Amino acid sequence: MNFKQLLCITLIEITSVVFNFAIAQEKPFPVPAGNVKQLFFLQRTPNTNTIICELNYKDGVVDKDNPVYVFWIRYQERGQIESLSYIQRKFAYGIQTKEIDVNKYELNFVSFKSYKMYLMQAPDKQFHVYTLINKKQAILTRLYIEINGGTFWSPHIEYIEVSGIDPASRSVVKERFKI
Repeated sequence: MNFKQLLCITLIEITSVVFNFAIAQEKPFPVPAGNVKQLFFLQRTPNTNTIICELNYKDGVVDKDNPVYVFWIRYQERGQIESLSYIQRKFAYGIQTKEIDVNKYELNFVSFKSYKMYLMQAPDKQFHVYTLINKKQAILTRLYIEINGGTFWSPHIEYIEVSGIDPASRSVVKERFKI
């Protein structure tokens, strides 16, 4: 093998490593802001469209029958807001709720029933969604799902990253896990 061939192979290998490293980095996602009713949001590959979960009011109080309203911000398109489709609501991103006390609800996604979240009123009278992050109760702010292939009905989930705020220290906490 001559020097030219070795250099060519080396450049191809370096290019491949750089390309694979760039793909492995998490995509930059927009952070939805300005919605005072927003509880948390969910983002997932393969695009930046974002699911917003916001507090749902009826006649000026939290709607006991449907305390969380879930919808899209379609950043990948024109940034418009859209309701979930029937299939998305019933099989993927819809949230089931169960009132367990006054101003306290157990929540879970229809597609991930074992992951429990709790909508509760904090001492400051604001509502937040709480969940366990690193085995401690935290205020949920974001869920990120890394999908690598699979199908529409059965995506291959590499991991889920949960982000939130520790209520005591007000510091940001994160946990990544596989399901």
